[in-house]
Amino acid sequence: MAVDNAYIAESFSLLAKLMDIHGENSFKTKSYAVAAFNIDKLTEDLTLVPHEKIISIKGIGSSIGKQIVEIVETGGLGQLREIIQKTPPGVIEMLKIKGLGPKKISTVWKEMEIESIGELMYACNENRLLLYKGFGEKTQNNIRDTISFYLKNQGSFLFAEVEGYVHLVNKNLRESFPQHLIAITGLFRRQLEIVDQPEWVCSIPQADLSSYLSTLELSVTQSANEILTVSGGEHISLKFHCVPSETFYSRLFETSASEAFLDAWKKRFPQVANPTSEESIFHEAGISFIPSALREDPSILDKSLNLLPLIQTSDIKGIIHSHSNWSDGSQTIEQMAKACIEQGFEYLVISDHSKSAFYANGLSEERLREQHHYIDELNLQFAPFHIFKSIESDILNDGNLDYSDQILKTFDLVIASVHSNLKMTEEKAMNRLLRAIENPHTRILGHPTGRLLLSRPGYPVDHQRLIEACAEHKVVIELNAHPRRLDLEWRWIDYALQKNVLISIDPDAHSVTGYHDIHYGVLAAQKGGLRAEQNLSSFSLEQMKKFVAKKVDG
Repeated sequence: MAVDNAYIAESFSLLAKLMDIHGENSFKTKSYAVAAFNIDKLTEDLTLVPHEKIISIKGIGSSIGKQIVEIVETGGLGQLREIIQKTPPGVIEMLKIKGLGPKKISTVWKEMEIESIGELMYACNENRLLLYKGFGEKTQNNIRDTISFYLKNQGSFLFAEVEGYVHLVNKNLRESFPQHLIAITGLFRRQLEIVDQPEWVCSIPQADLSSYLSTLELSVTQSANEILTVSGGEHISLKFHCVPSETFYSRLFETSASEAFLDAWKKRFPQVANPTSEESIFHEAGISFIPSALREDPSILDKSLNLLPLIQTSDIKGIIHSHSNWSDGSQTIEQMAKACIEQGFEYLVISDHSKSAFYANGLSEERLREQHHYIDELNLQFAPFHIFKSIESDILNDGNLDYSDQILKTFDLVIASVHSNLKMTEEKAMNRLLRAIENPHTRILGHPTGRLLLSRPGYPVDHQRLIEACAEHKVVIELNAHPRRLDLEWRWIDYALQKNVLISIDPDAHSVTGYHDIHYGVLAAQKGGLRAEQNLSSFSLEQMKKFVAKKVDG
């Protein structure tokens, strides 16, 4: 970037904000903010002013003047570079979010231990901000809305973020061109967690499709070689493969498989000329049909017969892992239970946060006793529907859970999860997780890597050792269905199944609307080849009661 007055002013403004975030000397912080303001109002170009005269400009002074000279001569400010190096990039990025000033960002970073915009969005959805001074419900909602708008401009999207728009576009295309073949393809059809560009294959002539899309005020960015790309609504780029109807199914097959899968396929099977369906392609190859969600690893070509039928959303019989207003949820247990009943679920596993989760209003031993009494009353009221007493117990730094054995025994089942001190080496993370898995009270390992998609990679773990430990101690591994988590990652489900480890698709719901997230968990589980009988939340009420009865007794 060229050095000019705006660049110089922005350098001082950013320095002032970062110093404020770090809690440095308020007098110096203010002096840099004032300098930025004064420089921005100057009419004379500082890059053309003799260096010795800069300090005499009104509102500049000696100290600021020397730093302006440094910027003009070197293109940057050393003090600014130093403070940037000790500030997480995601914290700096928060300055782009309207309603988040340096003071609030400091609280978010230093007290909430949040270091990215995506993490902050997740915290808003869990009502975490309300527990800190300066963050009311209105502020939290405004921050969430602003972050949502900001993230839509970044180019990569969670599957859940584009799902509604993709299906709307598909519906409109089918209604407008009923005589043509049209199908969603690409990453979306393969049910990937992150979708950069939704794609379609269609038999609509390219010129006709281009004219139609222009009526929707979508601008064409590429139109050549059977490919039409447009800048879509919601800041999403859309790609269309416009092909003759006789090659429609060939292109659909090719665009809904990973490169590795497709390469292996081409080496093993001859090309089918002008297939009449995708099923016919598999029929000609002499193998069972493989759904697009499973067309990732070429090894699937040798075991497709053993996988089907895959789990469906309708197979989920109960809601496991949900939070109420006893911790950081927004609704009562009664409301959560009624919603379960209305949606046809047989049971609810209420799993509020444990006492170490001060950031989430975690439950003390005394409040636990009150909650358990309340659940007993609700179970009498709602029978045969059943509410199981659970807890999402924090895994402490040493791997212990944060209640005594006497308290842990009072739960029907315990979900053990890491929520704090996430910056760990693999050795530290594994020691912590393995000890929690070895705890005889742990029944489910919650979101095992702590990742937040597009926000936080998660702590490093040895997935094989983790899964093998769960197999040894008969611990279920959660597939946290929140679309920003989807953790356990689907790529490790197959190994878990090989080791006879149960998976549990859980919404981690903080309101009744969160129950819908099981849909995204199921899509991810399908990619891992999960069947209903291999999933804990597909257990019937009677099966779940038997599972709970196997807990540790003393």
